[in-house]
Amino acid sequence: MKYLVMLCDGMADEPYVDLQNKTPMELANKPCMDKLAKVSELGMVKTVDDSMSPGSDVANLAVLGYDAKKYYSGRSPLEAASIGIDLKDTDVTFRCNLVTLSDEENYEDKTILDYCADDISTEEARVLIEYVQENMGTEEFTFYSGVSYRHCLVWANGNAKPGKLTPPHDITGREIKDYLPTDVAKEKLLPLMKRSFELLKDHPVNLERIARGKRPANSIWLWGEGTKPLLDSFEYLYNLKGSMVSAVDLLKGIAICAKMTSVDVEGATGYIDTNFEGKASAAIDEFKRGQDLVYVHVEAPDECGHRAECQNKVRAIELIDERVLAPVVEYLEGAGEDFAVLVCPDHPTPLITRTHSRNPVPYMIYRSNKSVEGADTFTEETAKKSGILITEGYTLMSHFIG
Repeated sequence: MKYLVMLCDGMADEPYVDLQNKTPMELANKPCMDKLAKVSELGMVKTVDDSMSPGSDVANLAVLGYDAKKYYSGRSPLEAASIGIDLKDTDVTFRCNLVTLSDEENYEDKTILDYCADDISTEEARVLIEYVQENMGTEEFTFYSGVSYRHCLVWANGNAKPGKLTPPHDITGREIKDYLPTDVAKEKLLPLMKRSFELLKDHPVNLERIARGKRPANSIWLWGEGTKPLLDSFEYLYNLKGSMVSAVDLLKGIAICAKMTSVDVEGATGYIDTNFEGKASAAIDEFKRGQDLVYVHVEAPDECGHRAECQNKVRAIELIDERVLAPVVEYLEGAGEDFAVLVCPDHPTPLITRTHSRNPVPYMIYRSNKSVEGADTFTEETAKKSGILITEGYTLMSHFIG
């Protein structure tokens, strides 16, 4: 039996006025998903416990079959694993976003204009983070470059509970004064954020970006603290050899910590311009080389939700269906083995709020050797109408592999 997980990050949504009061899933032309839906199990699954923040870290751990209440030690340590940082037990890590802030004189009076600095390229970002490390790195604080706007800070012998830190994608367009670090983080981390603005605002990379009509990456933003993760291996838990295909360090890091194979795809960006065909080819190659389960993660719907790009979110779902799901299913149909497909988001990212929700998400399970009565289309509403609700999200994986 082969297993495909098609994880459409942030795909679930709510009816939106600019989409004819429909959700992106309802409006998208997705013939492969809808064909499977007719003979698949549809239902809802709660991937984020009410006691936890609705991040892609917690939610993807749940879909992979890990109880976050047992295994979760923070977001940034998982990303650190992907970057290749050898963490000590006494290290505390932080996600270090490159963001665009407005230009008021006082740091506290600034507004977050963009949590990703116009999706800054990895090459440009690396120059900026290396410059930050050169000027601000110490034995206590070390900065590491990642992908696009997503980077990492390691605090040696740090405080694992530094105070309140806010994800920048939650406060786009807002003044930052009410969302700055508190408690220990105010003393230790806020000075780093403030100094980074002075270092980066006139950096040649940013001056060049401004000249090209791009937003500058003029400050770091620290959040997502955590300590060294300790995940049981996926194969140990489920007796399956698994592979991860994703553009983002978070998912790559989860795979590395779970001792899954993490596959790099050239041109995978985490946005709607990603190499969809490359992800499909990578998934097929993993099946060909004998892997039992392949988890294909596509970030694009989530990014579009954060930016309130309603038409792009619809298009992202269509591209996933056409260029990733359909060719991989076609390969599995011709491979001569029974197979199962799980399609779901990790969490909703509603266009109206532009941030994550911990509400249940729709899922669809197709089995090539077992036809069931499904629905004409795969949407939030058709999944709800099934009456199925899995309240402990991490149990979905056991249900899927049966």
